[in-house]
Amino acid sequence: MGLTFYAALPSAAVLAAYVALRQSGAPTFVTLPVLHSSLVGFSAAIAAHPRLNYTPLFGKRSSGSFPWWSYLAFFPYFLALKSYVHLRRLKSGEPVFTEVEPGLFVGGWPALQRDVPPGLKGVIDCTCELPRNACLDELPYLCVPTWDTRGPRPTEIENAVRWALEQRAEKHPVLVHCAFGHGRSVAIMCAILVTLGVCDTWKDAEVYIKLSRPGARLNKGQKKSLNEWAAIYAMKREMQNPVGEEIDQSSEE
Repeated sequence: MGLTFYAALPSAAVLAAYVALRQSGAPTFVTLPVLHSSLVGFSAAIAAHPRLNYTPLFGKRSSGSFPWWSYLAFFPYFLALKSYVHLRRLKSGEPVFTEVEPGLFVGGWPALQRDVPPGLKGVIDCTCELPRNACLDELPYLCVPTWDTRGPRPTEIENAVRWALEQRAEKHPVLVHCAFGHGRSVAIMCAILVTLGVCDTWKDAEVYIKLSRPGARLNKGQKKSLNEWAAIYAMKREMQNPVGEEIDQSSEE
């Protein structure tokens, strides 16, 4: 269940704490924030369920920012998430970003300038729950809103690939990031590497990325998204090939 489980479990514990506080006669100004935190967690768990996959829950804009009401309504989730990201990053010691191919970087959420590759000229953000920080404000930016532990939709993968290729045509280094640079961003980077001809299949691309970023790992849902994208990509190539064959045959005649 991925994020749905990991969000629902602590939310249930917080709800139990709310019930216990109510029964103990705790004042409303104490119990209400606890209830709020629980409901926020449950809303994220429901929205992230694969059958719903409602990425607009937090209202993240295409610019990477959030509206004021989102911070007001969901601040317990944002606070817990950012704290978790920073603590896990400190504990793991893993580099925030890794260059998997010259000019192509995959990584985690850039919180500070030091988290941005030198000379970066393009960013693909694969999160729906983390904001675009000031360190990315001046860079070309594409948001592909995706829940943690979920896979981008095939059409979103294709759009991200097209955008990345446009940037690379201008010799712009590109960073593809999610929260930790392990799943969502790796899925899109796999598609980019296949389209560029660096790897033959997304499975080869995953192995290739792991050589420089061992923590990269695609889950079942992300692999499913890549399989669906690969089918569309193969169909497009098949439609293009007959044209090339006809030209070759006519030139031979």
